[in-house]
Amino acid sequence: MGRRRRGDHVSGWLVLDKPVGPTSTDAVNKCRRLLNAQKAGHAGTLDPLASGILPIAFGEATKCINFLTDASKTYRFHIRVGASTTTDDGEGEVVAESDARPDADQIRAMLDRFTGDIAQVPPAFSAIKIDGQRAYDLARDGRPPEMKAREVHVESLEFLGMTDADNAEMEMVCGKGTYVRSLARDIGGVLGIPAHASSIRRTAVGGFTEAGSISLETFEGLCHKRSGLEALKPVETALDDIPALAVTGEQADRMKHGQAVRVLNFTYRDDELICAMHDQRPVALARYRAEWVEPIRVFNF
Repeated sequence: MGRRRRGDHVSGWLVLDKPVGPTSTDAVNKCRRLLNAQKAGHAGTLDPLASGILPIAFGEATKCINFLTDASKTYRFHIRVGASTTTDDGEGEVVAESDARPDADQIRAMLDRFTGDIAQVPPAFSAIKIDGQRAYDLARDGRPPEMKAREVHVESLEFLGMTDADNAEMEMVCGKGTYVRSLARDIGGVLGIPAHASSIRRTAVGGFTEAGSISLETFEGLCHKRSGLEALKPVETALDDIPALAVTGEQADRMKHGQAVRVLNFTYRDDELICAMHDQRPVALARYRAEWVEPIRVFNF
């Protein structure tokens, strides 16, 4: 018999505005302890030096993490030109410097090279696993791994201006696996000037934005007042971008037992991801295949 998981049954999303400093795992663990929740996870790592939107899933919401991880993300960041570092951000040691500085026209001229599907080499100091070990652990041990380029998608990249002579402010909307630090490094490479990301802030993950977020300090205060659950959003909030299908009670029971149900007169695309709903609560994430809805992740409320 497996051990019972400690903590309370808590389900929902916390849209945390992570501060600079803690790792994403640190933030998740602290929020889980504050709610005494049994289970928690996050949808998309933020570096310790990055701030912004970190969606934290509790309980049944963890079944939606993969869906939200694939959602588009928006970042606002600064590129520090004139210096490159070992970590491609302000935490590492400076390895190259230059007195050269680009002007606004030079920066705008190369933006198209970094939009669409592009090849990007992740930073050596990253959470990517190499032969079972985190790349950053190898790098910190003085054995930086050779990182292979991979394709990522940048939907848009905008130059917002120079905040001072050394820092260019940018905004990017991108897909899964895109590294802001790598982008800053590579933009410097195209300009012929060493560069790194001096600040990074994530302003949106899918439909989760700054407007609906809460700071760690505010959330901690709510939990101390025993009001932390008020900050959680429903599990289905992360699924607003996918079609919903209302099912009957009988169909809901079948889906909860892993059985497919037949639906007629619907116009879903074959293999489309949908959310089956009953009594305004999610029943399952499912795939539509030729008039049949097949559950792939069942919610237990």
